[in-house]
Amino acid sequence: MPSAASGSARPRPSGLWRDADFRRLWWGQTASQLGEHATLVMLPLLAVLTLDAGAGQLGALRAAGQAPVLLLSLFVGAWVDRWRTRTTMVLADAGRALALGALALAGLAGGLGMPGLLALTFAVGALSVFFDVAYQASLVRLVERGRLVRGNSALEGSRSAAQTGGPALGGALVSSLSAPLAAASGALFFALSFLSIRRIRRAEPMPARQEKPVRVRRRINEGVRFVVGDPFLRAVCLASAAFQFSFAATMTVYLAFLPRELHLSGAVVGLALAAAGPGALLGSLLAARLPDRFGHGRVVMGAAAVGDGVFLCVPALDRSSAVTVPVLLAAGFVFGAGGQLVNVTLMAVRQAVTPDGMQGRAAATITWAGMGLTPLGSLAGGFLAGEWGLRTGLLVTAAGMALSPVIMALSPLARLGRRLPSPHDGLPSAAHFGAPGGTTAAVPDRGIRPRPPGRSEE
Repeated sequence: MPSAASGSARPRPSGLWRDADFRRLWWGQTASQLGEHATLVMLPLLAVLTLDAGAGQLGALRAAGQAPVLLLSLFVGAWVDRWRTRTTMVLADAGRALALGALALAGLAGGLGMPGLLALTFAVGALSVFFDVAYQASLVRLVERGRLVRGNSALEGSRSAAQTGGPALGGALVSSLSAPLAAASGALFFALSFLSIRRIRRAEPMPARQEKPVRVRRRINEGVRFVVGDPFLRAVCLASAAFQFSFAATMTVYLAFLPRELHLSGAVVGLALAAAGPGALLGSLLAARLPDRFGHGRVVMGAAAVGDGVFLCVPALDRSSAVTVPVLLAAGFVFGAGGQLVNVTLMAVRQAVTPDGMQGRAAATITWAGMGLTPLGSLAGGFLAGEWGLRTGLLVTAAGMALSPVIMALSPLARLGRRLPSPHDGLPSAAHFGAPGGTTAAVPDRGIRPRPPGRSEE
C-alpha cells in the first residue's frame, strides 16, 4: 500500500512545521497525551476522594488501566494495519472523551461505585492503546521518510512534556475543582485532540481488503514473524525488552533506596524523578539534529551507554554528602535526555524499515515484548533488594540496563549512518509473510503485501 506521503497529489511545504497536516497531528497528539497523563492522576484521586478507596483498591485500579497494554497491543497492531490511522485516533479520542464525561456525570449524580470506575478505567486504557499504536504508525503515512526523525522529535517532545506536566495538571485540577469536574476537564483534552486530528486533509488510502479476510491470529503471527525476521527490528525488540526488564527492576529498588538509604523526603524523591522530564525534552531536540550529523548508529549507541550508565553512580551516594541531591538531579536529567534520544532515533529506524502495511503490528509487537517483561522486572528488583540489600541490589539492576546498548552494539543498528535504512535493507526474505490484512504492494519488488518508548516503543 503506498503511503499517504507518496499518494497525495498536494504539494509539500518546504519545512515540516509549515505542513498544516503535520501541525494538526502534533496539536492533536499533544492534547491527547496531556489528557492521558492527567487522567492517570485524576482517576486514583477520584477513587480516594469520592469512593474512599484503600491501597488495595488503588492497586486494582492501576492494574485495570495498565492491563490493556499486555492484553490488547498485538490485536490493536493487527487492527491498525487494516484501517486508516486517522480514523482509529479520532474514534479513540471520542471514546475516551465520552468515557470521562460519563464518569463525571456519574460522580456528580452520586451513582459511581468502584466496579464502574474499574470498568471505565479499563476502557480508557484500552482506547489509549488504540491511539498510541495508531499515532506511531500515522507519521510514516503523513510525511516523507527523510523527515521521520524530525517528526518523531516533535511528537516525542510533546509526549515528554505531557509526561512531566500532565500529572501536575491532573493534581491541580482535582485540587481546584471537584473530582468529577476534573474528570470532565480531562475529557476536554481528548475532545480537542479529536477536533484537531479530524481536520487532517492529506489523503490516507484505505488498505485494500482481501476477498477472504485473514484471521486476526494469523495477522498477529505475521507481525511477530516480521519483527523477528528483520535484523533491525529484531535488535530493537531485544534491546527494548532488556531495557524494560532492567529498568523496572532498577526503579523498584531506586524508589526504596532514596528514602531508606539516603533518607530523602517525599518531595525530594519526586524532584529527582521529575528531573528526567526536562532531560527528555532536550533529548527530543537533539534527536532532530544529531543523527543527521553523526549517524544514527553512533547517536543511539552513545545515548544508550551514557543514559543507562548514569545510574551506576547512584549506589555510591551517601546521605550525608552535600552533592547527593545535585547528583540525583543530574542523573535523572542525563537519563531522560539519553533515553529520549534513543527512543526517537529507534522509532524513526523502525518506521523506516517497516512497510506501510506492517507499521501497526511492528509497533505493537515491540511494545508488547518490552512492556510484557516489566512486571517480572519489578519482582526481580524486589527479590534482589531483599536478598542482597538496597545498595547492592541497585548496583546490580542498574548494571543490567547496560545489556540494552550491548545488544545494539552487536546488531546492524550500530552500523547505521546518516541515512535511514529502507524496507529493502532489513528484509532477508519477506515474501513468505504473505498478505496480512489484504493490504497491497507495500514493497512491490519483494512481493510483500503487509504494512509505537524506541526502547519504550510505547
